[in-house]
Amino acid sequence: MKWSGYFIPTLKEVPAGTEAASHQLMLRSGLATMLTSGVYSYLPLGWRVLEKIERIIREEMNGAGAHELLLPALQPLELWQQTGRDKTLEEVMIRFKNKKGALMCLGPTHEEIITDLVKTFVQSYRHLPVTLYQIQTKFRDETRPRFGVVRACEFIMKDAYSFDTDMAGLQKTYDRMYAAYKRIFARCGLTPIISEADSGAMGGSISHEFLVPAPIGEDRAKDSDGKEHLCIEVGHIFQLGTKYSEALQAVFLDEAGQRKPIIMGCYGIGVSRLVATIIECHHDDKGIRWPEEVAPFTVELLPLQVQDEAVMAAARTVYDGLTKAGIDVLMDDRDESAGKKFNDADLIGLPYRITIGKRTLQEGNVEIKTRSTGTVEMVPVSGAVERIIGLQKA
Repeated sequence: MKWSGYFIPTLKEVPAGTEAASHQLMLRSGLATMLTSGVYSYLPLGWRVLEKIERIIREEMNGAGAHELLLPALQPLELWQQTGRDKTLEEVMIRFKNKKGALMCLGPTHEEIITDLVKTFVQSYRHLPVTLYQIQTKFRDETRPRFGVVRACEFIMKDAYSFDTDMAGLQKTYDRMYAAYKRIFARCGLTPIISEADSGAMGGSISHEFLVPAPIGEDRAKDSDGKEHLCIEVGHIFQLGTKYSEALQAVFLDEAGQRKPIIMGCYGIGVSRLVATIIECHHDDKGIRWPEEVAPFTVELLPLQVQDEAVMAAARTVYDGLTKAGIDVLMDDRDESAGKKFNDADLIGLPYRITIGKRTLQEGNVEIKTRSTGTVEMVPVSGAVERIIGLQKA
């Protein structure tokens, strides 16, 4: 990808009214832009980050035996009335009447909807266990949206739901999801504190929160050394039991032909919140420092003199080599000053930067900088791709 043909509207100044470093950097680096309070558009660079995060989630969810589907955001309020959560979530639920006079809402979550779906198709123990998940937009009418996408009115979540015949089966599923969550967050460059938690409005008997220490955290948790941290909740898993299956009459016939309520669990991850959390944990005073697996691109290729044919020829050679090796590369081919290019490179924070300039090129070299450590090294033009591959494996 070439910067001149892409859409990365970077900002030099910190936007007014922003408190969190992640919020400031998301706006300044051209990841997202605010439409209105609590509602954001994701620009191409931000969308690539979301796609990388979602790919990790899908790989781990599929590997844990879950199956992806997509549920509607538009929901009949009647289902929520059956569980009583139309009252529990009344303050944040966006509701209205459609043209037929039916009460509807925009889904703040999907327990009622998935339970209604499963009860339609699952009647026997032979159909269980099953775990279903989606990556979907949720809506909550937050009184006070804060910190950009950390607490927003429209946000992206991964929500999974498990259905078992008994509590022993639920525990096995719960353990698989617990382990999958640890892998997901590790791959995103995060080390959450895992804490047993109150199930709150979700209900159920047991739940665990995945909490990442950050200055803007709204939750508190103690690490293994007993030190208390402010934390951002990035995930929460619940053993729901029969709370929803009993209310919505989701039952199955067991081996003895007895009707029993399905045993449920649910497992949430704040996908868009993860973007901000990763930035909170991986930035410096110059910009973002993306962990490699979630970075929008792996390498920024930075030719300093775009009017110089030798510089651009070397840049094209390296670009083609990286592309052939399957490495995501963004080439800043803009005719801008070196200072502007370096500042923007630090701001968007790709893991590796390859700088090609006339002076180093005369010696047959390019400069490679690792964003996370600041390490700089000179390598031959011919060895640039191989060196990036080596750094990735390190």
